[in-house]
Amino acid sequence: MTEEPAVAPGRIVLLTVSHRVAPGVLSWPAWQTLHEADQVLCADPAHPQLPYLREAGVAVALAAPTAQELVEACAGGRTVVVLPSGEGDQALTDGLSRLAGSGRVQMPDLELLPGSYDLPGARLLDLVQVMDRIRAECPWSSTRTHEGLAKYAIEESYELVEAIESGDRDELREELGDVLLQVVFHARIAEEEDEPFSIDDVAATIVDKLIHRHPHVFGDEKAETPEDVKAHWLRTKAAEKERDSITTGVPLGQPALALAAKLTSRVAASPLDVPLPKGEGIGYDLLTLAARADQAGVDPEASLRAAARVYRDAILAAEAKGRGSEG
Repeated sequence: MTEEPAVAPGRIVLLTVSHRVAPGVLSWPAWQTLHEADQVLCADPAHPQLPYLREAGVAVALAAPTAQELVEACAGGRTVVVLPSGEGDQALTDGLSRLAGSGRVQMPDLELLPGSYDLPGARLLDLVQVMDRIRAECPWSSTRTHEGLAKYAIEESYELVEAIESGDRDELREELGDVLLQVVFHARIAEEEDEPFSIDDVAATIVDKLIHRHPHVFGDEKAETPEDVKAHWLRTKAAEKERDSITTGVPLGQPALALAAKLTSRVAASPLDVPLPKGEGIGYDLLTLAARADQAGVDPEASLRAAARVYRDAILAAEAKGRGSEG
């Protein structure tokens, strides 16, 4: 008595795609599997991939099979590809898991095939889309202006600095996001103005600037030390802005210690010899200290903040000791 050959269980391929990648841009294994499949199913008639699959000659049946129906469709060694449709995907995968766990059904091979992958930075597209919707639908956000948001940019920048100095990684990630939001928010507002620009224009501008100012990375120039890079950076910025003074572009509204350090740094990087002004009072003393800090490679603003935090901790300790003695 001869044994009948075993029936091949077939294969179910769940094709995943990133909504952040343009429809029709699929990996070669995905296209190969789609063309070789015995059946391609999709529950969503408006699925963005459908026009491109049909144009490529891939026949797609609009159907939302149950787990049992899908298993039966694979009988005889057939390969069935299922396109993600959002709603119903979880129910289908849960049903397949229950059938596999029951032990009563010969299950097809189950494969999860990525058809497209998120590139680095892809989640920024989500941020842009969320900001578009908030700007359109939120009563508060829809009325904001550059001027009204300016203070938040300053606040978020200081909170970012604090997160960096505290060493809290979770806080750092969150504060970076808050600063990024300010950039996206301002760019979204700019789209509505008389001379509009978008977040893509903002990104394109900084990309061009970075490439131009890093010829030792993207061009033929050489830079052996950080000092070489800084000197070239300053020369390039001066040529770009056609500055007639090394003080051009130094914001006077920044914290005073940072302002003093920036001015002395600009002088040090130039051929000028400008002695520090002589005068009486704490202001002139602080200017001298800021210059000394910059010459030593120390950020005077960060250094003073660090000392202030130590003093803050001493105050907290004294307060705690006082409350303890009262008890």
